[in-house]
Amino acid sequence: MTSASATDRVFGISSAAPRRLENYVCGEWVVGAGKATDLFHAVSGEKIAEATTGGLDFARVVDYAKRVGGPALRRLTFHERARMLKAVAQQVMARKDEFYAISAATGATKNDSWVDIEGGIGTFFAYASRGRREMPDERFYIDGPTEMLSKGGSFVGRHICVPLEGVAVHINAFNFPVWGMLEKLAPTLLAGVPAIVKPATVTSYLTEAVFRAMIEARIFPDGAIQLLCGSTGDLLEHLDAQSAVAFTGSAETGRMLKTSPAIVEHNVRFNMEADSLNYSMLGPDATPDAPEFELFIKEVAREMTTKAGQKCTAIRRTFVPEPLLQDVMRALAKRLDTITLGDPSVDGVRMGPLAGRGQLGEVRRSVDRLAGVSELVYGNLNEFSVVGADRERGAFFPTLLFYAKDPFAVSEPHDVEVFGPVNTVMPYRTVEDAIELAKKGKGSLVGSLFTADDRVAREVVLGTAAYHGRLMLINRHSAKESTGHGSPLPNLVHGGPGRAGGGEEMGGVRGVLHYMQRTALQGSPTTLMHVTNEYTPGAARAFDRVHPFRKYFEELTVGDALLTARRTVTEADIVNFAGVSGDFFYAHMDDIAARDSLFEKRVAHGYFVLSAAAGLFVDPAPGPVLANYGLESLRFVKPVYPGDTIQATLTVKQKTAKEKKDDQPPQGVVAWDVEVKNQHDEPVAVYTILTLVRRRDEPV
Repeated sequence: MTSASATDRVFGISSAAPRRLENYVCGEWVVGAGKATDLFHAVSGEKIAEATTGGLDFARVVDYAKRVGGPALRRLTFHERARMLKAVAQQVMARKDEFYAISAATGATKNDSWVDIEGGIGTFFAYASRGRREMPDERFYIDGPTEMLSKGGSFVGRHICVPLEGVAVHINAFNFPVWGMLEKLAPTLLAGVPAIVKPATVTSYLTEAVFRAMIEARIFPDGAIQLLCGSTGDLLEHLDAQSAVAFTGSAETGRMLKTSPAIVEHNVRFNMEADSLNYSMLGPDATPDAPEFELFIKEVAREMTTKAGQKCTAIRRTFVPEPLLQDVMRALAKRLDTITLGDPSVDGVRMGPLAGRGQLGEVRRSVDRLAGVSELVYGNLNEFSVVGADRERGAFFPTLLFYAKDPFAVSEPHDVEVFGPVNTVMPYRTVEDAIELAKKGKGSLVGSLFTADDRVAREVVLGTAAYHGRLMLINRHSAKESTGHGSPLPNLVHGGPGRAGGGEEMGGVRGVLHYMQRTALQGSPTTLMHVTNEYTPGAARAFDRVHPFRKYFEELTVGDALLTARRTVTEADIVNFAGVSGDFFYAHMDDIAARDSLFEKRVAHGYFVLSAAAGLFVDPAPGPVLANYGLESLRFVKPVYPGDTIQATLTVKQKTAKEKKDDQPPQGVVAWDVEVKNQHDEPVAVYTILTLVRRRDEPV
């Protein structure tokens, strides 16, 4: 499909009237009935589509997700779900040009669209990678180590996380119609929970186009994802305790949904990410001749104008040392002068309109409240130029910079969020004052600090972290590779306390666990080993005459073990290891100094103990074991002295099959629990080693 055909299909160019968007429910595309909401081109003001969910049976939609989508997803392992995410991301990325063409109607510049479209697809790729690297090839996730619950070790505990058996409802904001959808879908689907996507209606035509591409890829199982382009109707009334809601939007709407009867009655998980008054702070050391000053000016101007300021993470409050106030305002005005407002398709235009004319009134009302307590120092609300478009038809709004002379004396700059290209500069006298100003936002998604003074960075972090979900600390060393103040990343949590919603999204595996139930298991180590398919210390082990390194991946079973021969450690071993390694630490080599140490006499090197243990359990001949893959969770729990005798026990802890690559033999990763004990049966070292082991999937 070409960009032109995609544009025609969404905007109805080839038909007599703009088309009605379709909802994807219960495995089919459905046109809503009755009165619809008109959708307009943000630049031209032309009606391009309409949307409604009228006539849909929301109880049936929820039931379909739970009855069809949920079981299909839960039958898959994390790795299988991760591979689906990757495959879908590849299919959607291949069609990105279609989505750029449609995104232009939202008023987005090419860079705005890149963040939304490719940033969203990138989130799928990121979770696909993390799902395979950090989660097991299982249908559940083991959270944390074994907990010893009894003196003798026969009664222990583990925590596992399993997918919720309901449905996830995603209610997204209008500003990122693609990223907003995909950043929620990625962890939800990886967790094994079906989702119902409800985009903001005003830009739902772009969401619908990307969603359609995902369906056409035919990769996700039936019922895994559904789409509503219009009102949620009574959808939330059909949710139960196994369901979850993730909401992005205004705090007022979020509170209303969060307190709806069904959500409260069933304790439905509700994650809220609301718009907030984020700050950026210029450090006292960042004078106009410092690199941090220019970096700060660029970032504030960029965050004011990217997406026409319609970002939940945009900078709304700018804190500046009082002596630098005039320098900052002059530099910001100069920078903002270079940002041309108009039709993003016109060369040189760097800021487009708001997403729709409906936002104009809301932004204007908020600006009026700010104007009553602060001074407008840049921009003109009534007289501004628009390049390549009619400002009266499009949703254009000028860039405005306000100055609050006494930010402690007025509340509006800390309470009123203008969801557009508007910012308020506030002076501070001390870093302590700046920290207090940051807190007056009552909870924000992100704050940023530009300083080369690491002591200031520490003070600001410790002073403001409790009020912010993310803090970005920028200086000349980190700026080049910085992703920016306003860019949430899949591997970091996105959310914030207080008025920012009090929720979290993404954050790597943390985001996946939001859609899972954590359950504490109690029982014997052997029982829990068989339940979790991971060796639990104290569980019964199977010892075989065949060395485990002689077995292929499929022949190994969790709990298979090897008890090695013994080895007595000598002073010669210690001296020789010091010579080979270059480690002449006094505790190993100096009798007199060692007597005065906590060891009371010379001890063997910890890494010698590891090496000696490897010599005890490694089978040297070529075989299925291909390579050592790594070592984890090493602890030296007791010193080894000359004359001590050590012995190792090697146990299959966990197995993970790897995807077949053309240039490599089929293989899997085997995690081995290693416990090294002395002659008194006391552990001296415990750790996990990882090996690549050949599989018999193909002929050798």
